[in-house]
Amino acid sequence: MTTPERFITPQEYLRLERAAEARSEYYRGRVYAMSGASRQHARIVLNLGVALHGQLAGGACEPFVADLRTKVRASGFYTYPDVVVSCGDAETEDELRDTLLNPALIVEVLSPSTEAYDRGEKFALYRELDTLRTYVLVAQDRPHVEVFEREGDRWMLREVSGIDATLDLPTIGASVPLRELYARVEWPENPPLRVVREEALV
Repeated sequence: MTTPERFITPQEYLRLERAAEARSEYYRGRVYAMSGASRQHARIVLNLGVALHGQLAGGACEPFVADLRTKVRASGFYTYPDVVVSCGDAETEDELRDTLLNPALIVEVLSPSTEAYDRGEKFALYRELDTLRTYVLVAQDRPHVEVFEREGDRWMLREVSGIDATLDLPTIGASVPLRELYARVEWPENPPLRVVREEALV
């Protein structure tokens, strides 16, 4: 006889998560541990957070790096984007104000273990956020960024490549040179071959 799998409520998850040292995602009664990041990953996240903080300071939009929990209300999904930007009045889950409900922009830095998830199921969940206007995927093995922008009911893909290029983020009024985004990042001598797409509809 197998032991029934235990599902927990969102309230239980938040209580446990707020007391935990490690971060976890929550979806449909299940808790999923989040793995630690590589130095490359951490450098990119920090570089982007610093750049956005400097550009957005004093404005309507505010960036947060790694530790601000975000909830997708439609599905009850809780996670921690690598970088999230809130514009206007931030809506939060409760009086503790540690769970954002209305992000305008989300960034995930791609890792071999999470890339398929970030492109697939996680992006599908993020698309349920009515306030989300831009979703950014940042490669860590080469200077390359994919920017998905909401246009009505469609998501359009724009790609930015090369260390001399600039990542423009018009929905939040910011732009980051890739040389700044990838400062101190070292790439493998032979990065994996990838298919570059000109446009994608999601």
